[in-house]
Amino acid sequence: MALPAGLMFVAFGVIPLLGVLFLSFTTWDGIGDIHVSGLTSWKATLKDPQLPHSLWVTFEIMILSWLVQTPLSILIGVFLADSKKRYRGFLAVFYFIPLLLSSAAISITYKALLDPNFGIGAGFGVEWLKQDWLGDPTLAIGVLVFVVSWQYIPFHSLIYQGAVRQIPQSMYEASQIDGAGKIRQFFSITLPQIKYTIITSSTLMVVGSLTFFDLIYVLTGGGPGDSTRALALLMYQKGFMANLMGPASAIAVILVLVGLLLAQLLRRLGGSGDESMSEGV
Repeated sequence: MALPAGLMFVAFGVIPLLGVLFLSFTTWDGIGDIHVSGLTSWKATLKDPQLPHSLWVTFEIMILSWLVQTPLSILIGVFLADSKKRYRGFLAVFYFIPLLLSSAAISITYKALLDPNFGIGAGFGVEWLKQDWLGDPTLAIGVLVFVVSWQYIPFHSLIYQGAVRQIPQSMYEASQIDGAGKIRQFFSITLPQIKYTIITSSTLMVVGSLTFFDLIYVLTGGGPGDSTRALALLMYQKGFMANLMGPASAIAVILVLVGLLLAQLLRRLGGSGDESMSEGV
């Protein structure tokens, strides 16, 4: 039964990854012949001053978006897990809408709304909203984190909602008998019980943030300057704008390695072994 999934993984996962790894040791402009050049592309990539900056921007967006998404996703998930009130079912569908929209469409919409001359600030006459949101490096990072969180909080809220509903109600009933209120139940029962769900959600957030491209490309284009040029955008610029497929492939391999290291780190933080994995599932 696992054979079809295994074949799909090899065809669309392993083989392309091996191809990118091979290209990182070549010199190719994307059109002509491919020439094996050893470590030439790797040396050029590792010496490129743009690499550490893009890596820093990637981690900055990753950490800030995790700090915003995680607590809000947990709170919304816990709120929606209570099915006693009918309107919460409607809110669950309403909250899920941003996830149904494409990142490009969301970026275009927010870019129009935040335009200081023709956006929502100018339309409603709100001076605070007339700032050059995408022209200031600090504000641009904040906008990216906000848009990313707005789009993906519904997905992670859905994960936490399912996790909270798996917690036995008897635990809450026993705590009520002992006089525990909602806040005490949240910190003493809910959070410990969804520990491995938090690890899973965090892994998806962290690894997913490494591949943010379309949203950044459409919303800021990596600007102002290079303040929002993440690693995935740098890879695109090297490969498809500068026609340097070797260095671009090297950056892609770096992205994969960073993702694997972060995923392994989060797994270590959440505990290892069959017991922790079974509880996480």
